[in-house]
Amino acid sequence: MKKIISPLMFAMSLAVAGSALAQTAPAAPASTLSFNVGATSDYRYRGISQSRLEPALQGGADYADKSGAYIGVWGSGIKWIKDNLGKSNTEVDIYGGYKFAVGDLAYDVGFLRYEYSGNKLEVNPAYVNANTNELYGAVTAGPATLKYSRSTGNLFGTPNSKGSSYLDLTATFDLGEGYSLAPHLGYQAVKGAGNGIYSYTDYALTVGKDLGNGLSASAALIGTNADKGSYISSYAPGKQLGKAGFVVGLKYAF
Repeated sequence: MKKIISPLMFAMSLAVAGSALAQTAPAAPASTLSFNVGATSDYRYRGISQSRLEPALQGGADYADKSGAYIGVWGSGIKWIKDNLGKSNTEVDIYGGYKFAVGDLAYDVGFLRYEYSGNKLEVNPAYVNANTNELYGAVTAGPATLKYSRSTGNLFGTPNSKGSSYLDLTATFDLGEGYSLAPHLGYQAVKGAGNGIYSYTDYALTVGKDLGNGLSASAALIGTNADKGSYISSYAPGKQLGKAGFVVGLKYAF
């Protein structure tokens, strides 16, 4: 990970060099630019497979300013759009926001764009264009984060679904020796007449391992209570895209 450090004032350290009571000034906040690449045995988003229960390559870049503002981009291979007669085989997420703290609570507010370039999903009469915009807000207390996301237009190609929302609660616990445990529970509400069948609850339990030098691995049990007829592969009928499954991943950050 590359760091962009703000200029520091060294005059204080020179002034107190001869004093036995001198204390080190706190480090100035740093802006960071980081990148990541990885692979997963199944790209699950909100519990639903985006890659037809098959592996996917992923990667992204993030800039976090010392002010708390941040922007980023992340991409993954997908199969669900082509499986439904569309044209895109990639998802690119573009996001930006602001993080800050008040007392013991940390906050995060921002905007996220899911871009499926040239997806043409609307050729399928059951869908509209897949590109989706969401606003989100999150609050973190200790190990737990509660996040609320709301679409500003149609959600992932579902007609008349403006205002759909996702609420999730995730906690991350440090188990020591580079291991972490992250339980998760979420609820996807899909707005619009007749769209209630697409609403569901998802859950996950993830074990992570920091392997050092920017490399990390994860293993997760992921599932949903999605209606079996609502999230099914059009390419391979019978494949339930929200069924419980075991997912492993490997990521390198630098």
